[in-house]
Amino acid sequence: MIHFVLHDAHDTVAVVVVEGVKAGMTLNGWIMDDDRSTELTALQDIPIGHKVALKDMSTGDTVVKYGIDMGKVVAPIRAGEHAHVHNIKTKRW
Repeated sequence: MIHFVLHDAHDTVAVVVVEGVKAGMTLNGWIMDDDRSTELTALQDIPIGHKVALKDMSTGDTVVKYGIDMGKVVAPIRAGEHAHVHNIKTKRW
């Protein structure tokens, strides 16, 4: 079963595509551009449609989704954690 998808192998977050992701689960991901799989342990519950961090990120780091800059980290995020508005903001404001 695929739990999350990402387009580019350099993305730092991916989108959870199933319901019921709970902390401690081993998640299977699909890297679309390379048509290959990856694996990650969820550190938090993550709702469907939300992002999971694929690597540890520090405050000020750029978040990459779909191969593009989609914002900056405003609170440290560990790989496997829920990445959303509480720890990522747009760079526009």
